[in-house]
Amino acid sequence: MNARKNKQRFKDLELSVTLWPTFPHFEQFALDKRLSAIRLNSAMVGGDRLDNELTLAKKLQGAVPMYFDLKGRQLRIREVNADKSNLELTLNHPIEVKTPVEVLFKAGEDYAVLDRVVDGKHLIFDGGPEFMVYEGESLHIRDPSLNVTGPIFLDYEIEKIEKSMKAGFDKYFLSFVESQRDIDEFRELVGDSHIYAKIESKAGLRYVQNEFRRSDNLNLMAARGDMYVEVDKPHDILNAMKLIINKDPDAGVGSRMLLSVMDKPVPSCADLSELAWLYDIGYRKMMLCDELCLKGDLLGTAVNVFESFRNSYARRPAPYLLPESKQRSGYSGSVSTEFGPDEPGTAQSWLRRFGFSK
Repeated sequence: MNARKNKQRFKDLELSVTLWPTFPHFEQFALDKRLSAIRLNSAMVGGDRLDNELTLAKKLQGAVPMYFDLKGRQLRIREVNADKSNLELTLNHPIEVKTPVEVLFKAGEDYAVLDRVVDGKHLIFDGGPEFMVYEGESLHIRDPSLNVTGPIFLDYEIEKIEKSMKAGFDKYFLSFVESQRDIDEFRELVGDSHIYAKIESKAGLRYVQNEFRRSDNLNLMAARGDMYVEVDKPHDILNAMKLIINKDPDAGVGSRMLLSVMDKPVPSCADLSELAWLYDIGYRKMMLCDELCLKGDLLGTAVNVFESFRNSYARRPAPYLLPESKQRSGYSGSVSTEFGPDEPGTAQSWLRRFGFSK
């Protein structure tokens, strides 16, 4: 075990992002060797548009490896009727749940009370959430009475898998993996392709604890965007992160990182400290959330920050800046106080000081 942990410690830190080929900044980052992979999120794309996206993805020569993301059992909105005083929507999967019950939207930032379920998929609410909901968005029902029924892979998802394989894809993410059965059924569709099993729920964590077995073409992904909403208490996410990396030293971790750069170019102390914590407990594969990847300037800032972290923390043994003879008691590093040509205290001076500028 110690030998395996030592080997993992000296692996380089990898970064993945989520993009689509029609994004104006796709080619720039698809050819950026600071990235290790690109994830194509299938949730909002289908039909002829998917055909076009897959064609463009495979046409670009020299791009970093690409993964296709399937949603499996994850609850997603298929239709929305917001014209009435009470929100009504149709789900992708039929469910059973005791009502009334709280339903969470927008990654847990909004909610509404579900009044009743009709024919499994038709949800009728008492009023509605504060913000509009849209087709393709996910939702969460945390009540223990929830039971998602029907097949894991719906017809339109199977069609997406077939199209992706025809386009040459052999690397996949599968959302909301909760049992070995999920992996087995996915294997019947994608064969020996490499799979990242996204762990996003308490049932998924039980799978990791009791059923998961490592293999060359199967790894875990701690998908924190949904997992943080699904666990009982916010701090439960911490032990969940440790469980996943202990069961799979090659696991990845994604979402809810570096979000401070969405508001300002200098990352928060908390964001940088979290990257260090994830690194220190063993994660060597990290993935940015969808929101950071939608705009090229935001993604560029996040990638620059990540690269600076990788160079200054992950690639240097601690203490990493001062030779042993010059170390001071209780302090293991040194940060330059030179701000460069800009006035001290400006955002640009901070960027230059810590190496985050382009």
